[in-house]
Amino acid sequence: MLRLLGVLVAAGVLVVGAGSAGSASATPDGSANAMGYYLALGDSLAAGYQPGQGDDKAGGYTGPVLDAIQASTPKTRLVNLACSGETTTTMVSGGRCAYDEGSQLDQALEFLHAHGKYTRVVTVQIGANDVQRCVSRSPLSVDVPCVQAGLTAVATNLPLVLGKIHALAPEAQVIVLNYYNPFLVAYLLGDRDLGALSTALQQQLNAVIAGAAGGTDAAVADVAAAFHSLEPATNVTYICTYTWMCALGDIHANDAGYALIAQTVVARLG
Repeated sequence: MLRLLGVLVAAGVLVVGAGSAGSASATPDGSANAMGYYLALGDSLAAGYQPGQGDDKAGGYTGPVLDAIQASTPKTRLVNLACSGETTTTMVSGGRCAYDEGSQLDQALEFLHAHGKYTRVVTVQIGANDVQRCVSRSPLSVDVPCVQAGLTAVATNLPLVLGKIHALAPEAQVIVLNYYNPFLVAYLLGDRDLGALSTALQQQLNAVIAGAAGGTDAAVADVAAAFHSLEPATNVTYICTYTWMCALGDIHANDAGYALIAQTVVARLG
């Protein structure tokens, strides 16, 4: 993922996934004694990535969400299979992170075959990386057919993922997270066109995510609203406060940002 602010701003599209691919296991810590599970799936935000530190799959926003779940069901255990840099396509087909079952989805399904009856909550955050490859920066241009193909991939793959999860864990609450828009920092540089472009792309992606969630009766955690993403002046303040975008040119949430995302998810817990 592009790191420098100037490069990121020139790219003008949300990218989630700068961490190393790493590996994942479907065997949760303490699974033999657990009475229930919280399964986290997705890209680098779900993996709790922070620049210079890498993934924190027990922290990020999934850690605080687990704390909230454990307030009423203390023996719930977290299983975080998220993969930094994952797209909806690689989530389904593999190729980004190493999983014993070949892909993040297959690894999740293998886990749910064994533990779906005892899985209480599943969070899914995926889709931003499907469209980032469609933007070039010299000069700034957007390959519209490529963007549409990326959105089509999300519209095809995300319902598939959610449907398979629901089939194996029908009693679990599934919460799908949408995305904030870090690229509205372009307004700080006086580039209103880029700000508008990033807003349009974010709205399209989040609409596809909402449609996929609605088709499978999953709840949506509106991260975009929590970050005031459709209020450009306010959003710049939120992005500088809750992500590393202004400090390091990195789109990922900082500790405060992950806490805000966690609050958004917890508010959707039933």
